[in-house]
Amino acid sequence: MTDEPDPSISLRTSRLKILSAGVVLLWGLIVVHLIGLHWTQSQRMKSRVDQQQTLVETIRARPGDILDRNGQLLATSIDTESLYAVPRRIDNFKTFAETIAPLINRDADELRLQLESQKEKGFFWLERRIDPKVADDIRALDLPKETYGFDREFRRYYPNQALASHILGMRDIDGEGRGGMEQKYDELLRGKDGKRTLVRDARNRAIHLYEHENERVEHGQTIHLTLDIQIQRLVEKQLDEIMTEWQPIGCTAVICEPKSGDILAIASRPTYNPADPTTFSDEAWLNRAVNWSYEPGSTMKPLIVAWALQQDLVSVNSRFHGHWGEYRMGPRVLHDSHAYGEMSLAEVLIKSSNIGMAQIGERLTNSGLHQALQQFGFGYRTGLGLPGELTGFVRPLNQWNHYSTGSIPMGQELTVTPLQMLMAHAALANRGEFQQPRLVMKAGHSTATEKSAQLSMPLIDPVLADWVIRDPMRRVLTEGTGQRVDVDGLDIFGKTGTSQVYDPELGTYSPTKTVCSFVCGIPTQNPELIVLVAVDQPTQGTSHYGSNVAAPAAVKMLKKAYGLRHIDVAEQPKVIR
Repeated sequence: MTDEPDPSISLRTSRLKILSAGVVLLWGLIVVHLIGLHWTQSQRMKSRVDQQQTLVETIRARPGDILDRNGQLLATSIDTESLYAVPRRIDNFKTFAETIAPLINRDADELRLQLESQKEKGFFWLERRIDPKVADDIRALDLPKETYGFDREFRRYYPNQALASHILGMRDIDGEGRGGMEQKYDELLRGKDGKRTLVRDARNRAIHLYEHENERVEHGQTIHLTLDIQIQRLVEKQLDEIMTEWQPIGCTAVICEPKSGDILAIASRPTYNPADPTTFSDEAWLNRAVNWSYEPGSTMKPLIVAWALQQDLVSVNSRFHGHWGEYRMGPRVLHDSHAYGEMSLAEVLIKSSNIGMAQIGERLTNSGLHQALQQFGFGYRTGLGLPGELTGFVRPLNQWNHYSTGSIPMGQELTVTPLQMLMAHAALANRGEFQQPRLVMKAGHSTATEKSAQLSMPLIDPVLADWVIRDPMRRVLTEGTGQRVDVDGLDIFGKTGTSQVYDPELGTYSPTKTVCSFVCGIPTQNPELIVLVAVDQPTQGTSHYGSNVAAPAAVKMLKKAYGLRHIDVAEQPKVIR
């Protein structure tokens, strides 16, 4: 009898083999997973350790200084410390926040939430540019040193506070220039941050420096301006007095040297303190010398007279008639403030006769008037370089009409910036040669000055320009619209301007809103200084004319600025009677 295999044994054997294979496969999968997990985690941990130990540190560039023409400091940078946290090293966010928040004037609960939201991060700003005493107090706290740190930064410092703020501008919390020279020369002033790669231990101590991976820091360069801080200060003082006495929407003043085009002072009100953000507003940020335009009124008249002389359409001996205060130009009737009869060319300017100027406009024609505006720079930026400078507004010639012939000579139907008007008059004071304004004497390490880039162009024959300055514009202050101004015997020339403000609600010029201006220079022989003051819509008082709102302040500025250049004020030139 043959023995038969036991089916039950074969089944058990098969099951055992399958189970063994399954166990082996399972262990194999476990081993593979463990190997993979080990590799992944080791790489992750290695990366994290490397990040904790190796640090690329920024070396902050020091922003350059801004100086006036005499080397006086206008803006500089102070070395400060900024506080940061290392959230991933903080074990107890509540304790950390409650400990440090009172010293940096922060709400502890709010700070805790911010830190918890950044708990995987290795860097979080707590407070920028803190006071040195606060930094010392924080270092004395019982907090783990690896949970926070200090980074070196520079805080912009303006030693004269709000003085010349519209020229300087400011630097924001991240060190970027905003407005003025800070914005125009931002790249040059800011410099370039450097970098260095460090290895730090668990206590955040540097233990190695990778010198070959460093990037050299390039500190910001220095800017020398044409401003004179003493003249700037006295100009701003006079503007403050205008704001107090007349309470206008705003006012501005600019002083320059006619020969060089150098701007010695430029100021605007209202103003702001670049170190105090609470003083910032749209009105305060506006630099009215270049970011605002207005109808110039009668300050345009000497320029039109000079251009008519240059074109040989009038002469210094020309005579005009005032038609006793009424003059018809087509459908339009022009009026003067007084009924004038026959007038010389000089008297047209001295009396500021609109009718006399309209007759000069008729001789020039619209084409000649348009050419005059272009030649004196109206409708174009001056090239001073301040951010946001306006061009003013001059309509294309094909949009002019017979009204323009009478309006342009009296300073209507166009808008100008105060700086444009000042530089046009500076051309007359510079014996007829237009000089582009200059605000920067030297920028950075370059040995070259900004003078070579200035535009200079002859406009008016020197003899004719001298006559306009020395005869009618001088006599304005002794016989004409500026005679009420106390010039204290100084040899000053000037021209008043009063213009109405267009009121869009009325659809015509406002009967109460005016812009009062005055341009004047000293002395009449080879003028050294010229100033323009413009006051936008004075609200106090009842007599809002250039002669009594703007002129007194302008003459004070001029007298004091001239006095700074001449020690013995008593020996200043006297008016030639």
